[in-house]
Amino acid sequence: MKVRISSRHFAADQKLKDYIEKKLAKLGKFFDRITNVEVNLALENSGQVRDKVVEIRVNVPGKLIVHKDVAKKFEPAFDKSLKGLKVQLKRYKGKKSA
Repeated sequence: MKVRISSRHFAADQKLKDYIEKKLAKLGKFFDRITNVEVNLALENSGQVRDKVVEIRVNVPGKLIVHKDVAKKFEPAFDKSLKGLKVQLKRYKGKKSA
């Protein structure tokens, strides 16, 4: 599973990248047919407190699964997005095995 982390409008520090890679490693154990994962981190200038945007794009055979979330900090936004992604992967996995 290849992982690509990109940031827009800021430079992501190594601590944040390590946090994301550690969590995504568990995703590979959860579903082994993931080919690559792309994580996009962005700062939105919306004037609101919740301006940290995380979008996770997962390629599995025959489908692209995407989940996006917004929060005050990147870690909670990533965690919520990953949780939603796991739900979508379970649904995909269920359809493939049925």
